[in-house]
Amino acid sequence: MAAASAPQTNGADKTEKSALEIEKHQEQEEEEAEPNYRGWKSMPFIIGNETFEKLGAIGTLSNLLIYLTTVFNLSNIKAATIISVFNGTANFGTLVGAYICDTFLGRYNTLAAASLASFLGLLLIQLTAAIPGLHPPSCGKSSDAATCKQPTGGQMSFLLTGFALMIIGAGGIRPCNLAFGVDQFNPNTESGRRGINSFFNWYFFTFTFAKMISVTLIVYIQANVSWSIGLAIPAILMLISCALFFGGTKMYVIVKASGSPVTSLIQVFFVSIKKRNLKYSDSNSLFNYIPKKSINKPLPHTDQFNWLDRAAILTPTDKINSEDGSPENPWNLCSLQQVEEAKCVVRVLPIWVSGIIYYLAIAQQGTYAIFQANQADRRLGNTKFQVPAATYGVFLMLSLTAFIPVYDRVLVPFLRRLTGKEGGITILQRLGVGVLISVFSMLVSGVVEEQRRRIALTRPTLGMSDRNRGEISSMSAFWLVPQFVLAGLAEVFGAVGQVEFYYKQFPENMRSVAGALNYCGIAAGSYLSTALIQLVHRTTEGAPTGNWLPEDLNKGRLDYYYYLVGGLGVLNFGYFLWCSSGYRYKKAKDEVVEPEVKGSA
Repeated sequence: MAAASAPQTNGADKTEKSALEIEKHQEQEEEEAEPNYRGWKSMPFIIGNETFEKLGAIGTLSNLLIYLTTVFNLSNIKAATIISVFNGTANFGTLVGAYICDTFLGRYNTLAAASLASFLGLLLIQLTAAIPGLHPPSCGKSSDAATCKQPTGGQMSFLLTGFALMIIGAGGIRPCNLAFGVDQFNPNTESGRRGINSFFNWYFFTFTFAKMISVTLIVYIQANVSWSIGLAIPAILMLISCALFFGGTKMYVIVKASGSPVTSLIQVFFVSIKKRNLKYSDSNSLFNYIPKKSINKPLPHTDQFNWLDRAAILTPTDKINSEDGSPENPWNLCSLQQVEEAKCVVRVLPIWVSGIIYYLAIAQQGTYAIFQANQADRRLGNTKFQVPAATYGVFLMLSLTAFIPVYDRVLVPFLRRLTGKEGGITILQRLGVGVLISVFSMLVSGVVEEQRRRIALTRPTLGMSDRNRGEISSMSAFWLVPQFVLAGLAEVFGAVGQVEFYYKQFPENMRSVAGALNYCGIAAGSYLSTALIQLVHRTTEGAPTGNWLPEDLNKGRLDYYYYLVGGLGVLNFGYFLWCSSGYRYKKAKDEVVEPEVKGSA
């Protein structure tokens, strides 16, 4: 009986084994199948989604300073602080969004959930304007700001809930949308690589064009027609954005979540500290292992940051899986590939720090530059029509959208012939130009404010402002245009360059994290702006020159504050040159990259 049953068992085992092998083979074929890259064909859905999302979000955010001060009766300082904290939190939230995206949901699902959250947030903010009980009573044009009734706790809670939903939406959309667009191009073909390079520029061009519409048409409706209607339009546009995104689902290349690359980075730092007493020598072998499913290009061993190499030193106690060659305990042994990927991140961080001061300068054009416009002559010619203060930010966007095609189609080909580099100049050189232009934007802002204040004190034109914050200068608000134009040029080089820099210098599985890191730089700039405003406000309150940043700009010295930010920018530019002089660009094995330019950006 026993002898007879043995062959039957073996046959069943063989059948089961064959079925498993077939299933495994099919899974491998599915994994190895080339994705159906649609490239530019899927861009109408992706860029369309981004365009309407920006129309909605920026249509609300660009005028929130005025909304908080006129509808919610908040002071300039409090409103500017809330906006800066909101922007900072939304941008830092991209790290959480990137982690959730890479570890659990993937970019498509993250974008879907975040888009819906943004729509709900915009809807709640619109309701604070539409329902009288959700905002404090109006002060009236002639009322003193000090006597205005402040919002109740319930009113602020409802408003902040809308802000919180928008933060959730921004945390998911911002780190993923650019990377999701790049996923649609084949990186292994020349046309795909060229598509990726152009995509960065045209991506910024498209959504900046949408922002221009937001700060002109939508802001005008908010300021001159109705806040309720003006905030309803962005919510409707965000709903259209969601519809466009879901409409292109069948065309997308959807990359599944493959685990958080942040965990791999932490393992490298942890193991290198754990093995800090080991010394690298020829007798030590560095463990090299690349998972078959990895999308990262193999990286050669570099001699920079050698202290991280300890994480890849193979010791007699380290055990390797016999099946796939991976370490049994990744918290005891890391691969050389992991170490080199961690080095890529470490190299980028000093450059990222320089971006914080850069974004500090750009942030001023979205806060105090609006207050400048509010106390300048905003009349259009000799007519009674007044351009809304927040609309002047459109000149930053006009500068950006006008110069991006010039840069992409004219300047880059011209520089390419001169330098022989594919991008015309190196990415770091592009960043350096952006940092330098941001300094000039602050210096020009200071000069213009000095003139605006002087004219306001000697030749006021329109009497008191809406909230009794001071005389309106007879200087035309269009004198603010040069500082906005310079800030836009700085964005062409600095902001677009940073996105490209992080994307190309980070490992391929960290594209979402790369997008998050860029927004974290913006967030740090926003928080630094908040801290600097509070510091200057408190330290200059009893100074002989008077408070630099009072409610009435005519009684302050905003020009001194701009010069202070410009001075920090000069120091930052020197720091950037020092960091970039020793930077080594990431390159895969057997890959030729543009030569570094020592001693320059």
